[in-house]
Amino acid sequence: MGMRTVDEHLTEILGSVAALPPLDLALLEAQGTVLAEPVSAPVPLPPFDNSAMDGYAVVAADVAGATEAEPVTLPVIGDIVAGDAAVSAIRTGLTARIMTGAPLPAGADAVIPVEWTDGGAATVRITRPAPVGNYIRRSGEDVLAGQIVVEAGTRLGATQIAMAAAVGRSRVVVRPKPRVVVVSTGDELQEPGAQLAPGQIWESNSYMLTAAVVEAGGVGYRQATVHDEPAKVMEMLEDQLVRADAIITSGGVSMGTRDVVKEVLSGTGTVDFHKVRMRPGKPQGFGLLEGTPVFTLPGNPVSAYVSFQVFVRPALRAMQGLPPESSPTVSAVLAEDVKSPAGLRHFLRGRLSFNRGHYTVAPAETQGSHQLGSLAMANALITLPEDAEALPAGSHVEVMRLP
Repeated sequence: MGMRTVDEHLTEILGSVAALPPLDLALLEAQGTVLAEPVSAPVPLPPFDNSAMDGYAVVAADVAGATEAEPVTLPVIGDIVAGDAAVSAIRTGLTARIMTGAPLPAGADAVIPVEWTDGGAATVRITRPAPVGNYIRRSGEDVLAGQIVVEAGTRLGATQIAMAAAVGRSRVVVRPKPRVVVVSTGDELQEPGAQLAPGQIWESNSYMLTAAVVEAGGVGYRQATVHDEPAKVMEMLEDQLVRADAIITSGGVSMGTRDVVKEVLSGTGTVDFHKVRMRPGKPQGFGLLEGTPVFTLPGNPVSAYVSFQVFVRPALRAMQGLPPESSPTVSAVLAEDVKSPAGLRHFLRGRLSFNRGHYTVAPAETQGSHQLGSLAMANALITLPEDAEALPAGSHVEVMRLP
């Protein structure tokens, strides 16, 4: 049970988790998952030259002299609508009415929008000339045949799903969302909505961590609070292995006499407990239980949340085949002086703001590891390195943006 650095603990975790095996999913089932192979276009997009406007397909030379005063009148030989499969053609001196998205007839080299005409059905008066290519969407101008349209490693949102559908894909091969079971332990914990007896508090950590799992791209399953009975805790953990790609516990990992998670998991699988040189979040545990990663986080809410962002989020990203990073970081200017304990990496809650081209960050007034109020108001964690004991206002610091 030696002291270890944040980086040593994270390195051990990342060495033990693997990317989940790829799955073939229907397009809408794949939303929020990470693409495991590139999607390419089998045909060009658009697949054919088509009209960008409702109007008239013409030979541009026929309307070169058209003006308001001296319009050009052309006979209309037919209508071409979007989805029209019949091959149509015009020759010089003729025009065809055409709808937006309809295939351009052979021989035509420009589209006159309806607004430049009298809208005629048998003949049409055209009052403006058009250059060759006017209002024509050319085949392949969006995507070329064979072009990769969504890269592997991309999280699939609405626009990527649209792109896959547009190139004819109804299914994609993805890394699935990690299924993560979240458990809080403690005799003092009551479900929100229940009456509190003296000495009890409402349980919030499992709600926070389940939501954080979803923010990190996983599927979170909140397990009802478990009381501090070793046999029940172990039974519950073993029951959850069936559906879990990972398990997160909070509470029961420090030095107390009733630290039940530590009691039941010590010597089980590869789960080990350490003190990590960080504040908040010193007591940490991690290991594999029957091959499933188990993260045992401290019970103080702020410690649990910081531990999630620093250790669990990178692991969940690795399981999705993504670079194992914590939340995005930016460099910011400190708005006031801060102090930090020597030898510990210190994560301070703060408010990050952007003005006049740079980021400024102000630490929250309260930093106790049990003080959820200041965490709920924070949008960032100021990361102070182990060797920074005091930093004056105006210093540049690394700041982790919170989801």
